[in-house]
Amino acid sequence: MVNMRPLLIPSRLNDPPQKVFFQEGNAFRLDGGRGFVEYDDGTGVVYIAMSLRNSGQGIGVIHGWWFKEGREIDPKQPDPDSFRVQQLDLAIAPNDIGYWEGALRDSNDACYPAAIQATKDTGGLATIDLLYGDYDGGQRVISRMMLRRVYPEDSTQKPSWLVTVVRHWNLDRPDPRER
Repeated sequence: MVNMRPLLIPSRLNDPPQKVFFQEGNAFRLDGGRGFVEYDDGTGVVYIAMSLRNSGQGIGVIHGWWFKEGREIDPKQPDPDSFRVQQLDLAIAPNDIGYWEGALRDSNDACYPAAIQATKDTGGLATIDLLYGDYDGGQRVISRMMLRRVYPEDSTQKPSWLVTVVRHWNLDRPDPRER
């Protein structure tokens, strides 16, 4: 089964764009290697997405996620029971690109104020933990991704968010880093 594990990483900057639709009808273009954290004043919804690549050999099915503003220097493995359930079935085929999307719609949600702040902070930095596994629900992994807002040299262009991966935690087998 080790040869059928999914492993999600950021897509490449030259990967083709993808379209992301949210239940409110909002659509976004998601370029390779990028993501976004966008606040819609009209609906009060914070939209979050990342372009991803599955570098593993198994189909990656995203089960849940967690958002926080900023980053941790020495991250500890998150508790899988603390993740919010993914409301949309998102699967990424082996050696292919796909995306993850999430939205914060409830202003009472513990993550909501931090997400709003991330959209306003000029040095925008956000951490998203993704919980996923293979098609059968096994071989679970948590991958910590980071989004960093970058500004183009041309001030007439809109800033973008670049995606990077920080750490992967295997949940169904021992962590190879533990000694």
